[in-house]
Amino acid sequence: MEKHMSLAGAPEDTGRSGPVDGIHGRTDAAGRGMATSQPALPGEAHGRAKAVPPVWRELLALAVKVAVVCAIAALALTFVYGLHRNTGPDMSPAVKDGDLVMYYRIDKDYAAGDLVVLGRRGERQVLRVVAVEGDTVDITKEGLVINGSLQQEPGIFEKTVRYAEGPDFPVTVGEGAVFVLGDSRGNATDSRVYGAVDKSDTQGTAVAVVRRRGL
Repeated sequence: MEKHMSLAGAPEDTGRSGPVDGIHGRTDAAGRGMATSQPALPGEAHGRAKAVPPVWRELLALAVKVAVVCAIAALALTFVYGLHRNTGPDMSPAVKDGDLVMYYRIDKDYAAGDLVVLGRRGERQVLRVVAVEGDTVDITKEGLVINGSLQQEPGIFEKTVRYAEGPDFPVTVGEGAVFVLGDSRGNATDSRVYGAVDKSDTQGTAVAVVRRRGL
């Protein structure tokens, strides 16, 4: 740093120094050095600004998300769940004509009381399981008898009767089969007509029923 002689003969500090690493020197009122940052150029500030993605990219990302959701839903309805539009009065009043039934395909470990969707001879039905493999089913004057016990069935408003044509009772349900009845016991087409149903002829357990009037 250069020293100059003042008029009084005392050395004077000019306070000048060269720039270091892009920092300019400056002195305050007391003569101390102060560092000041070099201001950014307009072009540099613009380059650091966050780029806004074009609208078409956002739309493309949204379309991909919608396609993925639709693909997952299609796979679920193909391999996990199914939909069936019920026709006929066999399961009235629990499932009425025109109701939409969602069923679960994977679990076929049925229990008495389950609603199942059957697929027999190209047609589908919704019926109720009343007996599983090993159970003995009989229909007497008193009503439905399972393993010697008369069944009390809430929600069934008609007496269970035999049909003139059908299997001979009592019936023991074979391995891998279920005995199914419609809730409309007076005229339902069910196991009283074609006997116990193999589980391979069932498509799954009903998990939800949407009323036609609710659509």
